[in-house]
Amino acid sequence: MASIHQAIASGSLTCTQVVNYYLGRINALDPKVNALLYINPNATKVAAQLDRQYAKSGTAGSLHCIPVIAKDNYDTADMPTTAGYVGLKGSISPNDAFTIKRLRDAGAVILAKSNLTEFARGGTTISSLGGQTLNPYDLTRTPGGSTGGGGAAITSLSFANALNFGILATASDTGQSTRSPASANNLVGIRSTYGLVSRSGIVPVSFTQDNTGQIARTVRDAAIMLDVMAGYDPADPTTAFGMGRKPASYASELNPNSLQGARIGVLQDFFGTEAIHTEVNTVTMAAAKKMQELGAEVIPITIPDFATLTADLQVGDMEFKTALDKYLKSRGPNVLVKSFDEIMKRGGFHPAIAESMQTSSKFGDSKTNQDYRDRLLRRADLRQAVIKVMADNSLDAILYPHQKRLVVPVGKDQVERNGVLSNSTGFPAVTFPGGFSQPTKSAPIGVPIGIELLGLEWSEAKLLNYAYAFEQATQYRRPPQLKAD
Repeated sequence: MASIHQAIASGSLTCTQVVNYYLGRINALDPKVNALLYINPNATKVAAQLDRQYAKSGTAGSLHCIPVIAKDNYDTADMPTTAGYVGLKGSISPNDAFTIKRLRDAGAVILAKSNLTEFARGGTTISSLGGQTLNPYDLTRTPGGSTGGGGAAITSLSFANALNFGILATASDTGQSTRSPASANNLVGIRSTYGLVSRSGIVPVSFTQDNTGQIARTVRDAAIMLDVMAGYDPADPTTAFGMGRKPASYASELNPNSLQGARIGVLQDFFGTEAIHTEVNTVTMAAAKKMQELGAEVIPITIPDFATLTADLQVGDMEFKTALDKYLKSRGPNVLVKSFDEIMKRGGFHPAIAESMQTSSKFGDSKTNQDYRDRLLRRADLRQAVIKVMADNSLDAILYPHQKRLVVPVGKDQVERNGVLSNSTGFPAVTFPGGFSQPTKSAPIGVPIGIELLGLEWSEAKLLNYAYAFEQATQYRRPPQLKAD
């Protein structure tokens, strides 16, 4: 991000040149990974307007001319919003999502819409509208999900390297849909405290678990993105809890020495014990050692009855029908599909989500369902257990691998992800590059392995600082070796 702003300030680049460069990269390379669903037809007009504004009065904001890839469950008034469902192909929302408007107001160019796991109902990034997105580091694997299209689109390290379809990607995270593609694509992903960032204007899965997300190549860029997106939105009452909780700037507080004196608990319960887990375990423990070298006190921890506490907590299947119906109604009379039941009647959604769609069809008013009420109570039990282990050990954060094994090959279901600790407590988590697996023929520099830090409510600044200190000391970002033919 900084390099683009520096080039514009020096006069060596215009915003129009920046946008045309990215459009060229998309045309040349997106067929290799299938990351995008729509290109903004107004992108060059927006860039020209930003050039005129810059010449007249200077920068439009902290994201001036920064190309953003929006997940295709974010409402955009200039491109369709489909959640990857073929039945909504071409259906355009009358309004931008709250967070899309904030990005535009800060000067961002919403360049394209990315593929996702259809309706954000899984972790492999496949949809009836967009098909399968591939991982740029290993084309035989998925890019994680559900925001895998956005993750795959921004994996480049520099302005003139690798894919580079954009600089930032919006995400959503019901289970781990921001952090999974960040882990799989050597990126930084933020799932913030429940209530910090608005969810209005985003196709929902669960009013209990849904969260927005930010994906970027660096911690600083992710922090700037969070600075812009966070804020009170009357259309999402949960953001009232975030009033007064946001610092002046997450980005301006970043300190490369912040791990000095930090107490980091390494959660043993989130490590696998089989041969398939070895590479992830090795990278994560090496990261813990590096944090120790950077001045942190690293403490192995376990949570009593962890397997029981983390079982059967997800409520997305139970809430999806009600949440989606409310959202579709908000799209007005011109939306192409008007209800969950209509979607089920029409069909056409990808077979990969058929089971979860059938499960959701069985629920009417989930609040009358005893299993649903029990899950909400168990979520509170896990939250209490996490707070207690942090208090007992005077911890600032908990460290673990984002998932126990490498991101799966295409055609497999994503398994053994560790997103539950954040999605079931409402606590924030930041995923960032921890290293790579060993190189193979299909992955010439290895498969990215993401590590994750979790903290208590409203501790985003602390988590971002720790991730930043680690990032600056290790510099694990490497672009995939994928080039145009």
